[in-house]
Amino acid sequence: MSQIKIYGLKSHLDEVKAELSRVIHGCVVEVLKMPANKRFHRFIGLDAADFIYPEDRSEAYTIIEIMMMTGRTEATKKALIQALFREISAQLPITVNDLEICILESPPANWGFRGKTGDEIQLNYKVEV
Repeated sequence: MSQIKIYGLKSHLDEVKAELSRVIHGCVVEVLKMPANKRFHRFIGLDAADFIYPEDRSEAYTIIEIMMMTGRTEATKKALIQALFREISAQLPITVNDLEICILESPPANWGFRGKTGDEIQLNYKVEV
């Protein structure tokens, strides 16, 4: 299970939202081996007054937080981060300097969905990749 939050200036995110979601999801499917129909993205577009960032970033500055169950190897998590940097900077007007990615993990017992906790539910994909 994974949930992805994308933060940025509303004016920028509105222009790239659909394409950014497509690219992020492609990386998650490729690297984490998630099913193609498991897309959980939330875009949080902020007004300029509510999104303070370093002066060496542009208006395209974007933060991606990936929340997921523990179980992926360090190599897999690094591969996901590298794929996101590579594919987003290649396909969208967001440079690697304007992109920050953070993976946050918690045990399956801390997740709740479809009426059960994550350690009780039978997933149709592997978390241990």
